[in-house]
Amino acid sequence: MNSNLVEELKWRGMIHDIMPGTEEQLNKEVTTAYVGIDPTADSLHIGHLVSIMLLKHLQMAGHKPLAVVGGATGMIGDPSFKAAERKLLTVEEVQHNVECIRHQLERFLDFDNPVNGAEICNNYDWMKDYLFLDFIRDIGKHITVNYMMTKDSVKKRLETGLSFTEFSYQLMQGYDFLTLYRTKGCKLQMGGSDQWGNITTGTELIRRMDGGEAYALTCPLITKADGTKFGKTEGGNVWLDATKTSPYKFYQFWLNCSDVDTARYIRIFTLFSREEIEDMERRHAEAPEQRLLQKALAKDITIRVHGEEAYNTAIAASELLFGKATTEMLNALDRDTLLSVFEGVPQFTVSRSAIGTQPLLVDLAAEVGMFASKGEIRRELKQNSISVNKQKVADGCQLTPADILSCGCILVQKGKKNYYLINVE
Repeated sequence: MNSNLVEELKWRGMIHDIMPGTEEQLNKEVTTAYVGIDPTADSLHIGHLVSIMLLKHLQMAGHKPLAVVGGATGMIGDPSFKAAERKLLTVEEVQHNVECIRHQLERFLDFDNPVNGAEICNNYDWMKDYLFLDFIRDIGKHITVNYMMTKDSVKKRLETGLSFTEFSYQLMQGYDFLTLYRTKGCKLQMGGSDQWGNITTGTELIRRMDGGEAYALTCPLITKADGTKFGKTEGGNVWLDATKTSPYKFYQFWLNCSDVDTARYIRIFTLFSREEIEDMERRHAEAPEQRLLQKALAKDITIRVHGEEAYNTAIAASELLFGKATTEMLNALDRDTLLSVFEGVPQFTVSRSAIGTQPLLVDLAAEVGMFASKGEIRRELKQNSISVNKQKVADGCQLTPADILSCGCILVQKGKKNYYLINVE
């Protein structure tokens, strides 16, 4: 067992608050700890990764991680630092989300280790048969309303309004901790800094009801250096599900981080050692234009989330815009990846028969409105600035069915940066 877990988390910038006695507990014995995740969607996003990495480091240090998927609390929605109440989910929606999240967690944590293998728990299992009257008699009487009102997550919502449903959330989360303390010997709960109030309600419940000792550790909420929200793009969240955020977009998100942000993120989201990171930072400082740090971060986390094959596809896709791509590379990409790369570029749709009846690129491009006139197209062709599927073409170029890529598209390029995508149906 590694007794330096807290020190490891500190240098990585992963501790915001820690309850007195937590470090001593971790140094004393193998400790079971948990992180809670509400299944409000059928995928985790990169904002969840901080807490998941806490569990990863905990397990690597010899302790036992629990991931509690909130099938019950997810039906309410945590009010912590939210501007308004969330939409309530049905039991069926929550259960579907739980199963999806379970598969994603298995990519990060070792569930097969006989000593400290990770476990996934669902608080719906111990809440579904708990009668309301029994809950408020058994649990509610131990935590005063005054105590609950002192929590920042509650105080910040008093002006805009807080339903009783949401107000009860911290009591339910506290009961989760009590249940895990009793059934799994769990003595530590970890999470984002916005969870401090909910977590300490659990430690207080354990103290008052069982006379037990339990602990809390939170990590900072990650933001960008410019103050904008981490993990958000123009298209919304950056998801771990490849159907919601393609591996190419996922890779590009990390690759495009600023130097300041990357220096923080590489400590939090990767398992590189302190020596490895400091060495990469020195080499990055010598040639920042090569973006060595960003590439190392993007590669490590893309492989961990999506696998090496998806990473290689993301690299190949990046070459389409920024490197020397080939027709073979284009043919190797699936349609979703190709559309991700060229999102926002002008797209045109033609029938497959049109490729045969109008074989000249000049004619086809004019018909779909790709260029202002046939004269403009011919000028560009004579200047050798038009490519079809990354191959330079000359005036008189004929498009044939052989030019249709495996994904059903034809890529036309003018100069270095202007792309047009023809969808063949």
